[in-house]
Amino acid sequence: MPQTFASAVIPADADTVWRTLRDFGGLATWQPAVARGVLRPDDAPDRIGGVRTLLMADGGTVVETLVALDDGERSLTYDIVSSPYPVRGYRATMRVLPLTATGEAFVGWSAVFDCAPSDADGLAESFRDVIFATGLRALAEHLSPGRAAEEPVTAS
Repeated sequence: MPQTFASAVIPADADTVWRTLRDFGGLATWQPAVARGVLRPDDAPDRIGGVRTLLMADGGTVVETLVALDDGERSLTYDIVSSPYPVRGYRATMRVLPLTATGEAFVGWSAVFDCAPSDADGLAESFRDVIFATGLRALAEHLSPGRAAEEPVTAS
């Protein structure tokens, strides 16, 4: 199964970053790839099994479900239910760690998925660079107006 990963140092403390990320319905407030996000009417933003529908900036629609949320570990995991991407079994995890030396936070965003072998490298690169890395830069800007984020360190 292809995997992809991006990370960044966010110039805010880990608790602040986690409060932003754990809001499963709030992705559109900081992720530029998402034009609008809506939770299913009866879902709370932290309910396991909650479903969000994302209208992407490119016009596509992605439906995701929250499969894990751990406040102690500051991590959340979600699956793609439907999307325009040619993937199956897509599962992504976001995790926030405190950088105790600086008071900032480290965020890692990873995904594993299945797809046609010919699509694997391009999809992994696109998720990493277009969705994850761009989103992490925007998260840093969202949480620290006027301060530039460090460039995300990426590896596939």
